[in-house]
Amino acid sequence: MDNSAWNGNESVVVPGIAAPSTVACARSLGRRGIRTIVVSSDETTPAFQSKYCDEAVRVPSPHEDLVAYKDALRSLAMRPDVRTIIPVREPDIYVLSKYRDEFAEHVATPWPTFDTLARAQDRMRLFEAADTAGVAAPETALFTTAPEEGRKWIIKPRYTILGDEYVEEYTPETCVAPPSTQYLESTRAATAEEFRTEMHHVPLVQEYVSTTEEYGFFALYDEGEPVATFQHRQRRGYSYAGGPSAFRESVDIPALEESGLALLDELEWHGLAMVEFLRDEETGEFKLMEVNPRFWSSLPFSVQTGADFPYYYWLLATGARDRIDHSYQPGIGGHLLRGELLYLHSILRKDIDLVEKPPMTDAIREVARTLYEEPRFDYLSRDDPRPFVRDLLNTFATLR
Repeated sequence: MDNSAWNGNESVVVPGIAAPSTVACARSLGRRGIRTIVVSSDETTPAFQSKYCDEAVRVPSPHEDLVAYKDALRSLAMRPDVRTIIPVREPDIYVLSKYRDEFAEHVATPWPTFDTLARAQDRMRLFEAADTAGVAAPETALFTTAPEEGRKWIIKPRYTILGDEYVEEYTPETCVAPPSTQYLESTRAATAEEFRTEMHHVPLVQEYVSTTEEYGFFALYDEGEPVATFQHRQRRGYSYAGGPSAFRESVDIPALEESGLALLDELEWHGLAMVEFLRDEETGEFKLMEVNPRFWSSLPFSVQTGADFPYYYWLLATGARDRIDHSYQPGIGGHLLRGELLYLHSILRKDIDLVEKPPMTDAIREVARTLYEEPRFDYLSRDDPRPFVRDLLNTFATLR
């Protein structure tokens, strides 16, 4: 297809999800006059409420019928105004990469081939690539036998998404989000076979890295070459044990960049990637956790620091890579208010082995302090307030 630069009349398709990344894409591109088509199976998705959503389209859920979801995306890709599709979650990048040739007939495809993607979504292959690249990682193995006693371990899915390419008994229509990471201390009596039954595949057992420091290295690649990068340190997650980012700060750490680039170079990456690391308290090393091969949930914060990845993605997709001028401001912070609520809720309601729970009064005080000192928010926007209201309503509905 013709990838000449944008002429002002084209559109981009963005899946609408609960994470703020869809709204960040709509705002970034919409403010530049680029039409956004938000697609979702859920009418409560916050992005449908954005004034920068030019067109809202209901599509099948990828978790109910992945092939029907693919067909819906492909129908939109066949429209003459649509130039590309932006992946914001694992089912998006899975289906776009698996059927890449079908989409390439109609739109630009700045995402990896399926073999490259599988090296990221299959964590065993990912850690093998990390070893080859000289990137530090926790001790990891398939959970077929009980791990060494006297050490701390976690159990996590081998795959970041479960589909027919990874699980033999699944059909092409099947797409399942794997279970969350579990801490082995809380499930000592469970056997490897019980975990396999629960997770529908042989999961991983991984050394527990004792740290409070989680980092993200973010990049846009063009055929194995980095085009733009960004870094942040996560200060709070949805849970006091971690998880998606509720509060984070931008950083610029050479060792973190070196590790992120080394891994993505080894993968010969193409497209978007977030590489998650933990910093080992004892050695100071950045240890690889996983790669998210699509836009990340904290994308609004990246844009607020100056790293406008949705626009970079658009420029790459429309043949204007030379116009990408990437930079960002280190040392500032930003919040997802829903995440802060979930963080405090986890302290109140959850008990997680291996992770010390902070006192509630200290947690409330720290959240209040950072909200005052770093008033940047993923959803909350004066010129586009409705996605924030919708997200808040969705959050309260889940906490009932």
